[in-house]
Amino acid sequence: MTGSLIIVGVFLLGCLFGYAGWYPDVLLNGNIELIVLYLLMFQVGMSVGSDKKLKEILRSIRPRLLLVPLATIIGSLLFAALASLAMGRWSLTDCLAVGSGFGYYSLSSILIMQLKEPSLGGQMAAELGAIALIANVLRELFALVGAPFFGKYFGRFAPICVAGATSMDTCLPVITRYCGKEWVFVSIFHGVLVDLSVPILVSFFCS
Repeated sequence: MTGSLIIVGVFLLGCLFGYAGWYPDVLLNGNIELIVLYLLMFQVGMSVGSDKKLKEILRSIRPRLLLVPLATIIGSLLFAALASLAMGRWSLTDCLAVGSGFGYYSLSSILIMQLKEPSLGGQMAAELGAIALIANVLRELFALVGAPFFGKYFGRFAPICVAGATSMDTCLPVITRYCGKEWVFVSIFHGVLVDLSVPILVSFFCS
């Protein structure tokens, strides 16, 4: 939870600096966001490829396990679509792009800002990226704080699905604690697939 609060604090600090005009022009006129995006994509590939349990996960895949990440993706997109009904300013595809972050706030927010800028303009794209950042940080916080509640009242799969892409890293300790060690494999497998779906779905809905 501390890491997520730091992320929110850094975001608010960035808003303060931007509002006050305390930033070098190179950050706005250059391709910093694109460079950071490429680095994030490289880091995702590195983290997945270097996972020592990757071979074990691939060997142990059963078709029914695919239902867990599929349920997370469908459920998240369904509620994002319902949220669009109450948000007249943003289109259905904009809300679906935000929902496609699945808790991966850093990658999804940068992707949205980069891909929506040609159609929405810089300011609107930045606003939508900020919404994606906040929404996905809050998702991670809900997963961290609410894991005992979700596990008790909605079953062992619930904390994993709520965690989204973070079920393989930041939320894995709480999932292990409240669901049991036997759910570690499912949580990692779920996180890997949802993680890989983020750039695909966000890019699709932004296009």
